[in-house]
Amino acid sequence: MYSIGTLSEHTKVKVPTIRYYEEIGLLAEAGRTAGNQRRYDDAALERLSFIRHARDLGFPIDAIRALITLQNHPDRSCAEASEIADQQLSGVREKMAKLQNLEQELSRISEGCSGTGQAANCYVLASLSDHSKCDHDH
Repeated sequence: MYSIGTLSEHTKVKVPTIRYYEEIGLLAEAGRTAGNQRRYDDAALERLSFIRHARDLGFPIDAIRALITLQNHPDRSCAEASEIADQQLSGVREKMAKLQNLEQELSRISEGCSGTGQAANCYVLASLSDHSKCDHDH
């Protein structure tokens, strides 16, 4: 059995986050000692590790909830899990494309300013003031 602090140390999930996951039903409510301290079993450790890994990969709470539901029904097809992972991958790719556009635009703006002139003629400030000076939509 694990205290909430020990569970936090093992999973690197902060104590308030563990409580939150319990509150929203991602993690089963912990048993309590006579002194009303939470106690978690190995299943809770595994579930919290699962949640932490999914969050590290950027899965939203609703997707994690759906994945946990599938995990709780091992006889069901994994097609839904695959679809959820594909959606997450698609979202990551979209974000990466946007970040690449931002990088290009920021690089262009940054390179357009030598940093030796006066603010009144600063290319960075002018670019931020006038979106039409941008090469990409962002």
